[in-house]
Amino acid sequence: MTYFERIQQLTKNVPVELVDFSQPRDVARTPTQASSNFITNKEQGDWAENLLFRAINETSKNYIAVKYGKSDDLVAGEDGFDTFFQEFQEELDTIGKRPDLLIFRKNDFDPYLGFDISHIQHCQIDSYVRKAIAGIEVRSSAFLIDRYEEAMRLRTKKSISIALEIRDKILSEYSDLLSQPLRHSYIEMLNGLNEDTIHIADFKIPGWRSTERLIALNNLFKRLKVAIKEIQKRDYLSITPKVEDIKVVYKWIETFNVPHFYFQVFFDKVYGISFEQILTIVSNSENEGVIFSVESDTKNQNKTTIKIKSKEGVEIASKVDEPNHHSVRKEMERGRLLFYVTFEGGTAYLDIEKLTSILGVEKENF
Repeated sequence: MTYFERIQQLTKNVPVELVDFSQPRDVARTPTQASSNFITNKEQGDWAENLLFRAINETSKNYIAVKYGKSDDLVAGEDGFDTFFQEFQEELDTIGKRPDLLIFRKNDFDPYLGFDISHIQHCQIDSYVRKAIAGIEVRSSAFLIDRYEEAMRLRTKKSISIALEIRDKILSEYSDLLSQPLRHSYIEMLNGLNEDTIHIADFKIPGWRSTERLIALNNLFKRLKVAIKEIQKRDYLSITPKVEDIKVVYKWIETFNVPHFYFQVFFDKVYGISFEQILTIVSNSENEGVIFSVESDTKNQNKTTIKIKSKEGVEIASKVDEPNHHSVRKEMERGRLLFYVTFEGGTAYLDIEKLTSILGVEKENF
């Protein structure tokens, strides 16, 4: 069974409510205006791609990373962007979405084409792309993952402590008010509340206001609800494939039969996961809310994004040196100014054993 045939089988298990592979992709509207935030995010993504590009080429003796993903310095609102965007949409329907990087064996690398084939028409490099051993989609995140996870651990611990203290206070000081038949269900709920059940607990705030004690009790339930909501917030950083990209990634795999991966770059570590594993994870509904969620990403034009717990992937770089950064002024038509941040430098320290394991190549030959 070829790689594509394995992926094809997996797509049959993905819920149609998430991705319906039998339907054509939704047509994207041409953006009309870029924002400073959008350009900063784009610059961060370009930096993450360059970080991995350099890390692989500076580390490997037998493999070479080549820039392949369709990209341009133009942004919405500039001359030429509409043409670039429409050509990009046409290519998505023809071959699918190019991953940002391709990995070639050194013997297959074409020095004439060089290290950047992103601007070459796909018909000119079709046979060359098929020689790649991997395509890598690079995603970036403006977080230090270790710092984030420690902060979330402390937040959850504090919120659990607050919630259980409120539970005990209600049961010890207001059980007489809750002993009435119409309120007794609250006693049952509170008695069942512990460090395990609190992660799925839910209740309606009563809204009592007829006496001073009932108002005080109602306020305690309000505080309890707030604490529980804090506990139940997603507490992990994620690898973030957009739902709209799943179909066009699949189209690219169908076209070239080259293994595809997502690499998520944080400012302290890098995690990788195969497209094959992504499909496996989202095909199991029991995983939703545990190791993945589906959310509208406000930082990405509210596009629906699958957020997979990063540590379900492989830590392919255990350390990243942060880049230098500086502000840039960009003048648009009619004198509109955008100010954004650009990034330079930085180093990703690859874990060769883990990287070669996820790519399916021998460590000794890397």
